[in-house]
Amino acid sequence: MRPVAVGPQVGVELTETPSGGALMVLSGALDVRTAAATRREISTQLSGKTFQAVEIDASRLEHGDASGMVILYELTHGRFTPGVLATLRGLRPELEKLLQAFPPPADVQAAERHAPRKPIAVEVGAATLGLGRDFLEVVAFLGRLSIAAGAIIRRPRWLRPSELARVFEKAGANALFIVSLISLLTGLIIAFEAAQPLKTFGAQIYIANMIGLVMVRELGPIMTAIVFAGRTGSAFAAELGTMKVNEELDALRTMGLDPTRFLVIQRVLAGTLAMPLLTAYSMAMGILGGVIVTKLMGFPLALIWKQLTSALGLDDILFGLVKAVVFGTVVSALGCYHGVHTRQGPSAVGDSATRAVVSGILLIIIIDAIFSVFAFALDI
Repeated sequence: MRPVAVGPQVGVELTETPSGGALMVLSGALDVRTAAATRREISTQLSGKTFQAVEIDASRLEHGDASGMVILYELTHGRFTPGVLATLRGLRPELEKLLQAFPPPADVQAAERHAPRKPIAVEVGAATLGLGRDFLEVVAFLGRLSIAAGAIIRRPRWLRPSELARVFEKAGANALFIVSLISLLTGLIIAFEAAQPLKTFGAQIYIANMIGLVMVRELGPIMTAIVFAGRTGSAFAAELGTMKVNEELDALRTMGLDPTRFLVIQRVLAGTLAMPLLTAYSMAMGILGGVIVTKLMGFPLALIWKQLTSALGLDDILFGLVKAVVFGTVVSALGCYHGVHTRQGPSAVGDSATRAVVSGILLIIIIDAIFSVFAFALDI
């Protein structure tokens, strides 16, 4: 059989022997430039054929590297001829030394073998231990946060007002546009959706009552908190996570500075202060959206205002603002917690930001449900 050129510097010649075996002669340079073409040609020539024995003549190989030696390794261990181990001869000493650096086949098979599935009891136990460790980390973080807050109360000069103002602007003022857009559109959507059913009963003016209660007690705080979690909570986690990965938090500890007091407390306080202000603004924008729709239906502003003031009371506004304070504290603390506990790795910061958003939204819904139960029980 004539040699087959499979690349610029390699050739493969396969000859069948009378005894049912095969002799394969490799020539040229078996390196990273020719390895892919050589593999394809060897697979083509050996495809569909069965041999009692295979011998590889590598005496004509002039050059090789690790990529080329992988092919010889697979040939000698039967990867191309299942059940038949090829015999290699004539390989140059320097290439022989490179080939011997490959691990034994048993080690390769052990690495490729999937780990056995653990029993259910073991997996449940490991998950329980993981939850326990996470709970202890949360308790320790809350303890450090409480200690830092107490230190700030005793020594207000430790608060770093410039850092607090910077975080407050980033978390609050810079979020006004997205909060305005979402709240206004939410008010418009709810008003339009409610208009048709209420029209059936001739009660379209009660759109103003409904929008007022819904935006002030529920949607205003919740929508703002979700935006806050996705925008600010993730930012806190990413900032502190980057500092953790870059070992800046360790550097602060080395200098005798507590990261919780130096970085975390300002973010939590800024989030706690910004959320009720953003929520009040969201309430106003949502009500404005409902008022626009009601006005377009022909109702005078004086009547719309009368319906709003009759439906809303000071207790409703305070109820929504108290929710906002709790949401702001929880979301900010969660973002900082996940940032401080960022692990090492190329995707660690992204994972921390994702966990901060997901856990923040989940806790927002849970806390809102708790508020609703207490409001019903106390008739608020």
